[in-house]
Amino acid sequence: MRMCAPVGGLLTALTVVFGTAVAFAPIPRITWEHREVQLVQFHEPGIFNYSSLLLSEDKDTLYVGAREAVFALNAHNISRKQHEAYWKVSEDKKAKCAEKGKSKQNLTSFKFLGKNEDGKGRCPFDPAQSYTSVMVDGELYSGTSYNFLGSEPIISRNSSHSPLRTEYAIPWLNEPSFVFADVIGESPEGGDDGDDKVYFFFTEVSVEYEFVFKLMIPRVARVCKGDQGGLRTLQKKWTSFLKARLICSRPDSNLVFNVLRDVFVLRSPSLKEPMFYGVFTPQLNNVGLSAVCAYNLSTAEAVFSRGKYMQSATVEQSHTKWVRYNGAVPTPRPGACINREARAANFSSSLNLPDKTLQFVKDHPLMDDSVTPIDNRPRLIKSDVNYTQIVVDRTWALDGTVHDVMFVSTDRGALHKAISLENNVHIIEETQLFQDFEPVQTLLLSSKKGRRFVYAGSNSGVVQAPVAFCGKHGTCEDCVLARDPYCAWSPAAAACIALYQTDGPSRGLIQEMSGDASACPDKIKESYLQHFFKHGGTAELKCSQKSNLARVVWKFQNGVLKAESPKYSLVGRKNLLIFNLSEGDSGVYQCLSEERVKNKTVLQVVAKHVLEVKVVPRTPVASTSPVTRTEGSRITSKVSAGPTQGSFPQTPALQVTTPSSIALPSSPEGPTSMSCEPKIVINTVPQVHSEKTMYLKSSDNRLLMFLFLFFFVLFLCLFTYNCYKGYLPGQCLKFRSAMLLGKKQPTSDFLDCEQSVKETLVEQGSFSQQNGGQPKPALDTGYETEQDTMASRLPTDREDSQKIDELPVRDRPFDVKCELKFADSDADGD
Repeated sequence: MRMCAPVGGLLTALTVVFGTAVAFAPIPRITWEHREVQLVQFHEPGIFNYSSLLLSEDKDTLYVGAREAVFALNAHNISRKQHEAYWKVSEDKKAKCAEKGKSKQNLTSFKFLGKNEDGKGRCPFDPAQSYTSVMVDGELYSGTSYNFLGSEPIISRNSSHSPLRTEYAIPWLNEPSFVFADVIGESPEGGDDGDDKVYFFFTEVSVEYEFVFKLMIPRVARVCKGDQGGLRTLQKKWTSFLKARLICSRPDSNLVFNVLRDVFVLRSPSLKEPMFYGVFTPQLNNVGLSAVCAYNLSTAEAVFSRGKYMQSATVEQSHTKWVRYNGAVPTPRPGACINREARAANFSSSLNLPDKTLQFVKDHPLMDDSVTPIDNRPRLIKSDVNYTQIVVDRTWALDGTVHDVMFVSTDRGALHKAISLENNVHIIEETQLFQDFEPVQTLLLSSKKGRRFVYAGSNSGVVQAPVAFCGKHGTCEDCVLARDPYCAWSPAAAACIALYQTDGPSRGLIQEMSGDASACPDKIKESYLQHFFKHGGTAELKCSQKSNLARVVWKFQNGVLKAESPKYSLVGRKNLLIFNLSEGDSGVYQCLSEERVKNKTVLQVVAKHVLEVKVVPRTPVASTSPVTRTEGSRITSKVSAGPTQGSFPQTPALQVTTPSSIALPSSPEGPTSMSCEPKIVINTVPQVHSEKTMYLKSSDNRLLMFLFLFFFVLFLCLFTYNCYKGYLPGQCLKFRSAMLLGKKQPTSDFLDCEQSVKETLVEQGSFSQQNGGQPKPALDTGYETEQDTMASRLPTDREDSQKIDELPVRDRPFDVKCELKFADSDADGD
């Protein structure tokens, strides 16, 4: 029977890593873009990594810890900086860090307010390594790495009189990634006068199973604040350190989340005990799954105080390395805090504990039982997102029901607000906190009455956002359908208000967490937008529907339109496009939001348009016409509060620019009642053409022909020039050689050299006169000589020398021989 547990655990482990799951994807009802909401931001130039936030409620101050800087900000408006403090790492520290192979940007110690503190054992040497810490009664409890390489993880207490740490052994900590730490005081109702406890949450490599890959396991560990270590065994080590596995899974869907990302401890006067919420992701998260699980503190404490232990064992041909310990447990119970029962047995301190108890806890720090979530399932499962941080606020609706509102951040800089409604999760809204979609590194909640904010820190700065954007809901139906416990509709103010900002009675306010909007008052006036379009044009009717859970339905003359048809089309799943307008398209168009809540369909009119299609004659506008000339034609459109008979409502008219350059005639006949009203030009037609565009349309043939000829001639000129210069290879050069054959002329670069050759072809001794005979010409060089072009006699050597000396320097011949070769590519063909 005992072998069933390792087999079951092995199957669970394989499911953790290789299991597939059906995606659960609740959609946020409303998505607020960064530009749509007013968010307060803080950023100091040159400072980055705003990863630590601490709120002082009594001083209304938010302390922000960034890289080498700390800021004190106004908690009501974080853009107002109150104080700042900077510290820099000394150059010798940077040099030592660089010598050990680390970057100079890492910190090994810190200096603040003139007090030097050693950071060893309190924070990691490398900021990329995980760590967590909590201050308890002036003593720092931290989970970090102790050595420079980060290979020695510890959970320690930095105390001047009783410092403690974990044993450096794999069963205690096996490559942990620390997430969160907090202290939870002993409840007065406990009755055993126990000790306060410090809880550490982390993810580590499994010691229970051993595979080729590393199986990650989420853990919760606990130590006692009054622990003083052992006298002989576990000297200056924890005697109360125990750890257990956290379960966050949905077995019916093969969903197992085994990587812990963040933890938030929820405390409230309405809670008998604290609760803690955890954000989890799968180990191989290639589909972008995230989950939130909630736990009762009593469940974890029951595992530590009454659960079974595990022990190391070798099971042949099995990946299981630790099994349940079924032997005798020493007394006092290993890992327990010193309580009333222990003091009654004369164990007033951990220094008095027997070695048998201390040796047992040293060898058995791992519990066999696991900490299971409330209702044995996650509170929230979301696909296509990676959650990073979480804070939870407990609030009350108008009907007295209690709701835990979860604020969960993503690695894309967004914030999800979700609640549980009747065993189903409802994501109220999604807010884009950071415009650059950078991951949220830390979240902090301010739940003070009258001031409820969420503060988010990232690498670039800090953002302050309200817990609800109630004022963004413009109608009673929209306010109720949001199902936001912070918001309610006020008929007196005709607005959606935030309940935490109201001090008066809640009588008359409308809020239904079920989403039933039947209590909303009927609309007395229904505004609409009236348009006029020309025959044959295209109209776009806009609908400002915001809910992601609703479906847009367009009605024309009380009939539902089919959006996907040759006549109609939807733009962005909201706006309606009507093509090829005719007189039959005139009438009333309504945009309705259809949203289903608890098997009920809620319909509300979001937009109403009155459309009239007219055939406008192409009459030119006279110079004396009072109508102002515009780009294209002007067709009047009106915003009204309700249709009347016999005339148009007397409200400021809106003019529509249409594609054709047509102007309304100034005849007194027609809609003269609109000509006296102030006019504002708007655009309700998708295509708008200016006068230049209309000119191109009317004379496009001639202009295109001219542009074509111009660029064609330009191309021929460029091609011919490059071909002649020899810049183009291949066939072009062959064509050039054929064209220049027989017309080869030496280039200007060789003219000076040719002149020199002509003057020096007659060298001394090249010609001789024997017996008065004619001079013998020199060898033919292929160039004409002076005797071919001049009839003068050749001078003698002496005369020749004298004449040469009499010549100017620039005209004297070179005493060189110059051989010329054509550089043209066709020279070889001569």
